[in-house]
Amino acid sequence: MTAQKFLSVDIESVEPELGAPAPDRLISGDPKFRTWNIEEQGDALYAGIWEATPGKWRIEYDEWEFCHILSGASIIAEEGGEARTVKAGDSFVLRPGFKGSWEVLETTRKEYVIKL
Repeated sequence: MTAQKFLSVDIESVEPELGAPAPDRLISGDPKFRTWNIEEQGDALYAGIWEATPGKWRIEYDEWEFCHILSGASIIAEEGGEARTVKAGDSFVLRPGFKGSWEVLETTRKEYVIKL
């Protein structure tokens, strides 16, 4: 049987992975993550939906990630740079080498595509 070439992003058909920031990255709060990986292409490409509850933690990106915020509000602050508030409707790219913090003000859900 041939694999489908059209794949709907339907979180109802995928069991979410549960997680949280590593303890050494946590800055404040008790954030919890849910990730629905919809597509995985080997070890190089991932796409799906990610959600986090309020809290703040340090982030470091080795990968390239496109994000589109579906709901909620967060502040992404680049180390030595600007802090940006992102909310529903915002899209952005985080490039390899990005370091800073992610603070969820209001439970945030995003669509993502990650290229390693």
